[in-house]
Amino acid sequence: MFRKRQLSHVRQFDPEDFEPVIRSSICTSERVAGFLKKSDNSFNEVILIRNDRDLEEFRSQYGVSGEIRVIY
Repeated sequence: MFRKRQLSHVRQFDPEDFEPVIRSSICTSERVAGFLKKSDNSFNEVILIRNDRDLEEFRSQYGVSGEIRVIY
């Protein structure tokens, strides 16, 4: 019933068009990692972050380094 969301099959992103971000809910504190399209600010959800291991998995799958911006 509550399965871990699978990573999408796309493993690369174009940093010119997409920015890696974490979307966080103010009410529930749920965090989701994904990519924000710079041209229209649409968010593409990739993985639900429940712990640090999920965040590290996102970073390693997509080659994201440095600090990731949090949006609300």
